[in-house]
Amino acid sequence: MSGISLQDISKRYSGSVLAVDDIDLEIESGEFVTLVGPSGCGKTTTLRTIAGFEKPTAGTVHIGGKDVTDAPPYERNTGMVFQDFALFPHLTVHENVAYGMEADGGYTDEEIDARVAEMLELVELPGTGDRKPDQLSGGQQQRIALARALAPKPDALLLDEPLASLDKKLREQMQVELRRIQQEVGITTVFVTHNQEEALTMSDRLAVMNEGKFEQVGPPGDVYNEPETRFVADFIGTANIFDGDVTQTEDGYVSVDCGDVEVESTATRETAVGDDVSVVARPERFNFQSSTDDDRDENVFTGEVTFRRHLGSSVEYRIETAEGREVVVVRPSGLDEHEPGEQVTVSVDADNCRVVST
Repeated sequence: MSGISLQDISKRYSGSVLAVDDIDLEIESGEFVTLVGPSGCGKTTTLRTIAGFEKPTAGTVHIGGKDVTDAPPYERNTGMVFQDFALFPHLTVHENVAYGMEADGGYTDEEIDARVAEMLELVELPGTGDRKPDQLSGGQQQRIALARALAPKPDALLLDEPLASLDKKLREQMQVELRRIQQEVGITTVFVTHNQEEALTMSDRLAVMNEGKFEQVGPPGDVYNEPETRFVADFIGTANIFDGDVTQTEDGYVSVDCGDVEVESTATRETAVGDDVSVVARPERFNFQSSTDDDRDENVFTGEVTFRRHLGSSVEYRIETAEGREVVVVRPSGLDEHEPGEQVTVSVDADNCRVVST
């Protein structure tokens, strides 16, 4: 398999619309990297640039160490799966999977038949070769599209929101299946999604995009637990974000005046008194306080439960303080039970807070 290198990539449309703004990304051979971000952030343009459907205004694309910047898609040896699967409705499953190999012209009929059978086994759909796409479920069609992309043994697999049209339960099942297949084949994979759960679940690394740039690139756990910017903290998962000015830095901790409250945090980035910063605290890091708890004045919030919803294994609470600030708290189901309208006090340790750039 081959790695992918993007160097100084920019893409400008109509002379004024800058879709991708001077990005760099190194993807190791066999790595699964997800481009994630809101609509219009540049992730699909970046994927299409790798595939060869878009030519960068500036910069170079390398696949397997070869400069393919000016090469058309059919010369890049990449497999692509689209959101709508793009299966040929008039062809059988066997013919769909074999399409890329037949178009290549370098395979015998016996080799094609053997490879198609191998791919159908890989996606756990043996015996479906004689069916037409409309005789398959959405999840099965997605697997056939994946089998077709993998059949010609591409150097890289490119996935453009292939799970977006599936229902929630099937989408979750296919997240597991797609990751299993990718790991079994060991192919370098670039996946595009705006779904944070997919990105966190499936990836070796995330590349979080915003306005054509990468805000942060790293393993899912690092991006979630150690966000570098306010945007990343807000986009990936749910976050309580406190904006304010640094009033004190001492012994590895930072005090931030947020107007209605002063928040203490570990010093996760260099700051100076007077700096404008944001402090991030994930909802699951909060605890409910009781009257028997020791008195504390660090990161304590008292207010009314305005909303509660069960998430299965956890419960989410939204608490409005007297100053009108909303604090989101997530606790394991059955551990804390509080009703809407109830007055509660919650707190979060400074060690569970992160200072990020605004």
